[in-house]
Amino acid sequence: MTLSAAKTSAGRFFEDFRLGETIRHATPHTLTSGDASLYSALYGARFAPQSAETFARAIGYPASPIDDLLAFHVVFGKTVADVSLNAVANLGYADGRFSQPVFAGDTLSATSQVIGLKENSNKQSGVVHVRSKGYNQRGEAVIEYVRWVMVRKRDSAAVAPLTHVPKLPEAVGAAELGAACPRIDRRAFDDALSGSPYRFEDYSQGEKIDHVDGVTVEEAEHQTATRLYQNTAKVHFNQFTERQGRFGRRLIYGGHVISLARALSFNGLANAFHIAAINGGRHVAPLFAGDTLFAWSEVMETASLPGRDDVGALRLRTVATKNRPCADFPLREGEGYEPHVVLELDYWALAPRRL
Repeated sequence: MTLSAAKTSAGRFFEDFRLGETIRHATPHTLTSGDASLYSALYGARFAPQSAETFARAIGYPASPIDDLLAFHVVFGKTVADVSLNAVANLGYADGRFSQPVFAGDTLSATSQVIGLKENSNKQSGVVHVRSKGYNQRGEAVIEYVRWVMVRKRDSAAVAPLTHVPKLPEAVGAAELGAACPRIDRRAFDDALSGSPYRFEDYSQGEKIDHVDGVTVEEAEHQTATRLYQNTAKVHFNQFTERQGRFGRRLIYGGHVISLARALSFNGLANAFHIAAINGGRHVAPLFAGDTLFAWSEVMETASLPGRDDVGALRLRTVATKNRPCADFPLREGEGYEPHVVLELDYWALAPRRL
């Protein structure tokens, strides 16, 4: 009997990447109101423009926008099969920009360019930097970001690709924010309906906010969420293989942690309704089903946007912990992180200005 040629893919290993190459990812995803409802059910986010069509239209959107992080996760999910299917860990994010709002009915597709490669000293893996971009059905970029991921080598003796570590900006400049947010009618932005009387001017640099609430992560929820994004990473799904790994169980997708922390931040930042940019982020430690997530945020900077008197930008550091409330704002301990910290995320969010 003649064996047929292999038609399946084991994903890329570190030695398969080439600096400068552009990868076009499968599969386009048309977002629907069902996706938005399922996302709300998974995380419980309550930001008013994304929750209520009436509120969104009143303040100036043509329709209720898809949650910024749902769009981010869908684009991220497209990239997994080609970038991180054989990942040891997703290490961080930088230079993320939201450039167009996304609405139900929009179809998102993605590409990634390899902008950095560096083999690890153990020769078993290497770090891959990619700049990924998501596009709508009109070919307009709606989001782009850089992430770096540690990827296994297929053969430890294989010659490593050319080494290059990209220089990335510390933060997206305030002048580059706001492209995905239409002009907001501040008078129509109803603070009672949005859930908070606090607007842009009520926050100050250095202010810290304990978001108080905690949420326990369930196995079924993170499995459903990751499938929603068509993310195929083995570490989230395959208990057969992960039982033999370093943790002995499946990892919670890092984006799941980000969305839970963002949802928790509503208590204290309810009017910070739009994520305009992601400056940087680190998954500090793994999270597992059964852990309870808490979060706190620090206002790192406040900024006016050129030509905009309707919204201002808050640069926020949101920190998530597992099984530890955040009343004392845990972050660092010695030269490393406090043991319960699982996420540090630096991002810009827009909030309406006072009348």
